[in-house]
Amino acid sequence: MDNEKRTRIERAAKAVSILEEKYPDAVCSLTYTKPHELMIAGRLSAQCTDARVNIVTKELFEKYRTIEDFAKADVKDIEKIIMPCGLYKTKAASIVGMCAKIMSDFNGEIPDGIEKLTTLPGIGRKTANLIMGDVFGKPAVVADTHCIRICGRLGLTSSKDPLKTEKELREILAPEKSSGFCHRLVMFGRERCKARGEQCGECELKEICPSKRG
Repeated sequence: MDNEKRTRIERAAKAVSILEEKYPDAVCSLTYTKPHELMIAGRLSAQCTDARVNIVTKELFEKYRTIEDFAKADVKDIEKIIMPCGLYKTKAASIVGMCAKIMSDFNGEIPDGIEKLTTLPGIGRKTANLIMGDVFGKPAVVADTHCIRICGRLGLTSSKDPLKTEKELREILAPEKSSGFCHRLVMFGRERCKARGEQCGECELKEICPSKRG
């Protein structure tokens, strides 16, 4: 192992430890009670805030309660409910499509595996990783905008591409810590290490951050 990678592994471990102390409870900011609800909420979150998704899914999940319900749903009705999330026509079609495929190809059960999950309409690696971590309790790296931004600033990753970021983090994070770390990065990104107006002076990670200002 070269020194550069060893440094990134050590820095990642410190970042994990610091954020675990700051945010003891690492939870997904999307509201759900059933695995398929997380899958659908994850799809709706594309180019939309989690806060708005949570408002929309309250009505959506009260009306459609099972995967089969969604598979048989009228796409136009789904469109009306999810319109505030944007891209509602595409999202509605993929929600019905993903649930129909689960019913036809996976015996009505959400598949366990990123490769299988990404065969579902509208499910990319970000949502697939979210499901793997939160539903199946397996190592997962959700490379969203917060993860990409903060890990880049920390020098843990070198790319803004989600897939490359995911791959680089899998190489340096302890697998059992990866999913929780990504949830904490979202919380940290909203509170401290923002896209604009980052708070380097008060930052809990400033001692290990090569990008800190001031």
